[in-house]
Amino acid sequence: MSNYPWAPDDVLTAAALNAAIAGVPATTASTVSNWLVAQRNPPTTLTDGATITPDFSAANNFTVTLGGARTLANPTNRASGQAGQIVVVQDGTGSRTLTYGSAWKFPAGTAPTLSTAAGAVDILSYYCWDGTNIAISAALNFS
Repeated sequence: MSNYPWAPDDVLTAAALNAAIAGVPATTASTVSNWLVAQRNPPTTLTDGATITPDFSAANNFTVTLGGARTLANPTNRASGQAGQIVVVQDGTGSRTLTYGSAWKFPAGTAPTLSTAAGAVDILSYYCWDGTNIAISAALNFS
Protein backbone atom coordinates (compact mmCIF):
# COMPACT_ATOMS: atom_id res chain seq x y z
CA MET A 1 0.00 0.00 0.00
CA SER A 2 1.44 3.33 -1.04
CA ASN A 3 0.94 6.75 0.49
CA TYR A 4 1.28 8.25 -2.99
CA PRO A 5 -1.36 8.68 -5.71
CA TRP A 6 0.69 6.61 -8.18
CA ALA A 7 2.09 3.10 -8.41
CA PRO A 8 5.83 2.56 -7.79
CA ASP A 9 6.43 1.72 -11.45
CA ASP A 10 4.42 4.62 -12.91
CA VAL A 11 6.21 7.13 -15.11
CA LEU A 12 4.92 10.56 -14.17
CA THR A 13 4.69 13.49 -16.51
CA ALA A 14 5.59 16.90 -15.17
CA ALA A 15 1.91 17.83 -15.24
CA ALA A 16 0.93 14.73 -13.22
CA LEU A 17 3.66 15.36 -10.68
CA ASN A 18 2.70 19.04 -10.35
CA ALA A 19 -0.94 18.03 -9.84
CA ALA A 20 0.07 15.49 -7.18
CA ILE A 21 2.05 18.04 -5.15
CA ALA A 22 -0.14 21.09 -5.79
CA GLY A 23 -1.55 21.11 -2.27
CA VAL A 24 1.75 20.66 -0.44
CA PRO A 25 2.63 23.80 1.55
CA ALA A 26 5.94 25.41 0.65
CA THR A 27 7.05 25.13 4.29
CA THR A 28 7.25 21.35 3.93
CA ALA A 29 9.82 21.62 1.14
CA SER A 30 13.43 20.81 1.95
CA THR A 31 16.73 21.63 0.31
CA VAL A 32 17.54 17.91 0.53
CA SER A 33 15.29 15.48 -1.32
CA ASN A 34 14.73 11.79 -0.68
CA TRP A 35 13.71 10.01 -3.88
CA LEU A 36 11.69 6.84 -4.26
CA VAL A 37 13.21 5.91 -7.62
CA ALA A 38 16.51 6.45 -9.43
CA GLN A 39 17.15 9.97 -10.67
CA ARG A 40 19.12 10.70 -13.81
CA ASN A 41 20.62 13.88 -15.12
CA PRO A 42 23.57 14.74 -17.32
CA PRO A 43 26.78 15.67 -15.53
CA THR A 44 27.38 19.33 -14.78
CA THR A 45 30.44 20.75 -16.55
CA LEU A 46 32.94 22.31 -14.17
CA THR A 47 34.81 25.39 -15.31
CA ASP A 48 38.46 24.64 -15.96
CA GLY A 49 40.87 26.98 -14.22
CA ALA A 50 43.81 26.92 -11.84
CA THR A 51 41.37 26.07 -9.03
CA ILE A 52 38.24 24.04 -9.77
CA THR A 53 35.54 24.29 -7.10
CA PRO A 54 32.50 22.03 -7.51
CA ASP A 55 29.19 23.25 -6.08
CA PHE A 56 27.64 20.08 -4.66
CA SER A 57 24.20 21.72 -4.54
CA ALA A 58 24.26 21.96 -8.35
CA ALA A 59 24.59 18.24 -9.11
CA ASN A 60 26.02 14.90 -8.02
CA ASN A 61 27.91 14.13 -11.22
CA PHE A 62 30.40 16.43 -12.88
CA THR A 63 32.83 16.53 -15.78
CA VAL A 64 35.89 18.66 -16.37
CA THR A 65 38.53 18.84 -19.10
CA LEU A 66 41.89 19.78 -17.63
CA GLY A 67 43.79 22.47 -19.52
CA GLY A 68 46.77 22.64 -17.18
CA ALA A 69 47.98 21.67 -13.71
CA ARG A 70 44.87 22.13 -11.54
CA THR A 71 43.61 21.94 -7.96
CA LEU A 72 40.26 20.32 -7.20
CA ALA A 73 39.27 22.54 -4.28
CA ASN A 74 36.99 21.55 -1.44
CA PRO A 75 33.45 21.66 -2.85
CA THR A 76 30.90 24.14 -1.62
CA ASN A 77 27.53 23.00 -0.22
CA ARG A 78 28.58 19.50 0.85
CA ALA A 79 25.92 17.32 2.46
CA SER A 80 26.37 14.13 4.44
CA GLY A 81 25.40 11.16 2.29
CA GLN A 82 25.94 12.82 -1.07
CA ALA A 83 27.67 10.63 -3.63
CA GLY A 84 28.59 10.95 -7.27
CA GLN A 85 31.31 10.95 -9.87
CA ILE A 86 33.65 13.46 -11.44
CA VAL A 87 34.79 12.59 -14.96
CA VAL A 88 38.26 14.04 -15.54
CA VAL A 89 39.38 14.36 -19.17
CA GLN A 90 42.86 15.32 -20.34
CA ASP A 91 42.82 18.02 -23.02
CA GLY A 92 44.50 17.57 -26.42
CA THR A 93 47.93 18.14 -24.86
CA GLY A 94 47.62 15.69 -21.95
CA SER A 95 50.02 15.27 -19.02
CA ARG A 96 47.81 17.50 -16.85
CA THR A 97 47.95 16.98 -13.09
CA LEU A 98 45.35 17.39 -10.37
CA THR A 99 45.90 18.13 -6.70
CA TYR A 100 43.13 18.10 -4.11
CA GLY A 101 41.74 20.21 -1.28
CA SER A 102 41.98 18.95 2.30
CA ALA A 103 38.42 17.55 2.43
CA TRP A 104 39.18 14.88 -0.22
CA LYS A 105 40.26 11.65 1.53
CA PHE A 106 41.92 8.88 -0.50
CA PRO A 107 42.45 5.22 0.42
CA ALA A 108 45.67 4.93 2.43
CA GLY A 109 45.96 8.73 2.16
CA THR A 110 47.43 8.64 -1.34
CA ALA A 111 45.88 10.47 -4.27
CA PRO A 112 46.02 8.62 -7.59
CA THR A 113 48.17 9.59 -10.54
CA LEU A 114 45.78 10.44 -13.34
CA SER A 115 46.15 9.06 -16.85
CA THR A 116 48.29 11.42 -18.91
CA ALA A 117 47.56 10.66 -22.58
CA ALA A 118 45.82 13.36 -24.59
CA GLY A 119 42.06 12.78 -24.28
CA ALA A 120 42.44 10.23 -21.46
CA VAL A 121 39.39 9.76 -19.22
CA ASP A 122 39.51 9.01 -15.48
CA ILE A 123 36.50 8.79 -13.16
CA LEU A 124 36.66 9.93 -9.55
CA SER A 125 33.88 8.48 -7.36
CA TYR A 126 33.11 10.26 -4.12
CA TYR A 127 30.99 9.93 -0.97
CA CYS A 128 30.56 12.64 1.69
CA TRP A 129 30.51 10.66 4.89
CA ASP A 130 29.91 13.49 7.34
CA GLY A 131 29.29 16.72 5.43
CA THR A 132 32.95 17.70 5.72
CA ASN A 133 35.13 14.79 4.64
CA ILE A 134 34.82 13.23 1.22
CA ALA A 135 35.97 9.68 0.50
CA ILE A 136 37.21 9.48 -3.07
CA SER A 137 38.53 6.69 -5.27
CA ALA A 138 39.67 6.60 -8.88
CA ALA A 139 39.00 4.40 -11.87
CA LEU A 140 41.69 5.23 -14.38
CA ASN A 141 42.39 5.22 -18.09
CA PHE A 142 39.06 4.56 -19.75
CA SER A 143 39.49 4.18 -23.47
